[in-house]
Amino acid sequence: MSAIEIKDLSFAYDKQMILENINLKVEEKDFLAIIGPNGGGKSTLLKLILGINTLKIGSISVLGKKPSQGLTKIGYVPQNTNINTDFPIKVIEVVMMGHVEGKRPLFGYGKHEVQCAMGALEQVSMADFAQTKISALSGGQRQRIMIARALCAHPQILILDEPTSSIDITGQREIYDLLKVLNEYITVIVVSHDISVILEYADKAAHVNKNLSYHDISDKRSTFHKHGSDEHFCEIELLQMLGSDNCNTCEDEQPKWSLKP
Repeated sequence: MSAIEIKDLSFAYDKQMILENINLKVEEKDFLAIIGPNGGGKSTLLKLILGINTLKIGSISVLGKKPSQGLTKIGYVPQNTNINTDFPIKVIEVVMMGHVEGKRPLFGYGKHEVQCAMGALEQVSMADFAQTKISALSGGQRQRIMIARALCAHPQILILDEPTSSIDITGQREIYDLLKVLNEYITVIVVSHDISVILEYADKAAHVNKNLSYHDISDKRSTFHKHGSDEHFCEIELLQMLGSDNCNTCEDEQPKWSLKP
């Protein structure tokens, strides 16, 4: 069973086509990076997977179920977490917000929820900050807390939208190193403009700009990948070539390729 399977999906806002004929299969424990231009449909695709937008053409299955039924198996870290850093809330309290089903407004959280939250903080190496106010953390540390909050739901799929925006280079690497470790037992999907995700961490990549082109980039020595019969200017292939330390060509054999729009 695939983690996520999308077939023949098309989606429009007010008759303006945003996504057209999208087909994608994400296997369990894939690390998928989704890239593409602003306005190309990346966020819309995430909203359809999460069941936020209503699907009208095509189909989506999450762990073999409809998105609304498989949502409990997805941990989601949005680009804008809407955490007010001026509000005096502690790290442990933010993480326990991930217990959507176990939340008891009148009596707070039980022992099990607290233990689960501490376990999630251990996973992201932030347990020592459990009683720290969220406002005292750096951007990278706060992002780790958001990931821990998502892990509280015990997801089989973790989806992150631009997880390293506004984080310094050291913090970015720490986040992606963490995601690589988590990827050993859960599926990771990241929407990002960060080149290092494509070149170093992801093993699959999808370029979304109304249509979707899929690439298996698990072989980091290979530059070009099959992505159907349609020719397009492929950012993934270009990034691979620019960032490769092991070029597949030699001085006597120049690469034969062209950039076609």
